[in-house]
Amino acid sequence: MEEESYKKSEGCTIKECQDMIQRSLRTPMVKFLMEHMEKTGCKVGDNFIKAVNCNRKMGGGYVRGEGIVVCSDQVKIQDDVNQVVIHELIHAYDECRASNLDWTNCAHHACSEIRAGHLSGDCHYKREFLRGFMKIRGHEQDCVRRRVMKSVIANPYCSETAAKDAMEAVWDICYNDTKPFDRAP
Repeated sequence: MEEESYKKSEGCTIKECQDMIQRSLRTPMVKFLMEHMEKTGCKVGDNFIKAVNCNRKMGGGYVRGEGIVVCSDQVKIQDDVNQVVIHELIHAYDECRASNLDWTNCAHHACSEIRAGHLSGDCHYKREFLRGFMKIRGHEQDCVRRRVMKSVIANPYCSETAAKDAMEAVWDICYNDTKPFDRAP
């Protein structure tokens, strides 16, 4: 799940969000990820990405077998929607390419979160600055770690200790796994 701790909970309407989702489908990164999902054998239908009111402080999420939700009550601008869609598409891609991905397994969940945080741009220094994190060196990995922990701890199958241990165990292999990109964007 994509959490945005620096946002207030006033977002946009479902219609506005759906319009922004349609615009995000035309961005190069989203098109690239969707093309690679199709190449990997996963069909992405017209309703794969939906706008919903989540009533929770999160930007969106990926639901196995259903697709991606973008929380209209939490996103305000096109960039918010693009980030959620890209982050969640990386989770969808991970599930597509790994038929044995088990979201109840803390290491599997941590790996997909590491990849999504690293590859989506969630931890770009400008986003971190807007969240109030102003470290100059090493901010990206610190950000990815922080966001992985936040997400994996929210998994009812993962305690804080299990989440931290899982993240550390898979960090190197998952952080360096940039598929479907040649390198981290």
